[in-house]
Amino acid sequence: MSSKLLSHHGALCNMVRRIAVDAGALILEYSDGIKDMEIRSKGDGSPVTLADKEAEILIEKRLLDIFPNIPVIGEESFASKNINIADHEYFWLVDPIDGTKAFVAGEPDYTVNIGLVHRNDPILGVIYAPEKGELYSGHCGDVTKASRYFEDSDTEKDMRVRSMPKHGLTVMSSNYHGGCEAQDKMLEQFKVNKIMRKSSSLKICMVANAKADLYPRFGATCEWDTAAGHAILRAAGGDIMDMSGKPLKYGGVHPDLLNPDFIAASHDILNSGIFSSS
Repeated sequence: MSSKLLSHHGALCNMVRRIAVDAGALILEYSDGIKDMEIRSKGDGSPVTLADKEAEILIEKRLLDIFPNIPVIGEESFASKNINIADHEYFWLVDPIDGTKAFVAGEPDYTVNIGLVHRNDPILGVIYAPEKGELYSGHCGDVTKASRYFEDSDTEKDMRVRSMPKHGLTVMSSNYHGGCEAQDKMLEQFKVNKIMRKSSSLKICMVANAKADLYPRFGATCEWDTAAGHAILRAAGGDIMDMSGKPLKYGGVHPDLLNPDFIAASHDILNSGIFSSS
């Protein structure tokens, strides 16, 4: 059963979607005050909660139930594991709560991120925003599909990136990691209509869903922050590339799984000469 699923990404994606929703239900018990978050600080000063840890345990167990031999690399457990990713053709990258600062602050823009990587490329991704009731997913392979599901209306719509708008770009930026001089310089070559701010991987989802055009990121991110969104964006007709114009790769080029600075956008924008000027 497991090996067949790896050839049927649509069926596998549906299973992962259910896992993400179940993790989201657990997280909501903490955000609703039913359970104590037990907020702590990591070594880098960023917050971590009991919800992060419990959600990751749930996700890892469920993924291993499907594929016992495919390792699960999660943000909260990565440091304690001794896994050589290079030894594995497939592996999962999981961020149980992407946007923990938003979560702790009572803001809705946090997500559950689950991404599947095959030979350093993201091939399947699910991003769930529990507070918003929005579920984004995408997969490439036997069938390529990206979609957005709305819980309130029980409706699902396919997603596709949009062409570069004549009236100017909508640029995504972080609520907690704003613009910088390098970003301002890069944006000088475009007509910018507006800048929208969100937390978590929802910024990538906005590009995939044709609500935004460009998400440049200058500053630290990790592979589990981007893998799920990268797979979704690829399925929607876009990509995430480093500042030299090469797609992000996964599997530990950096020992701490850090990403380089990157740009998430449609191929229309990525092929517009942005890298020769950045």
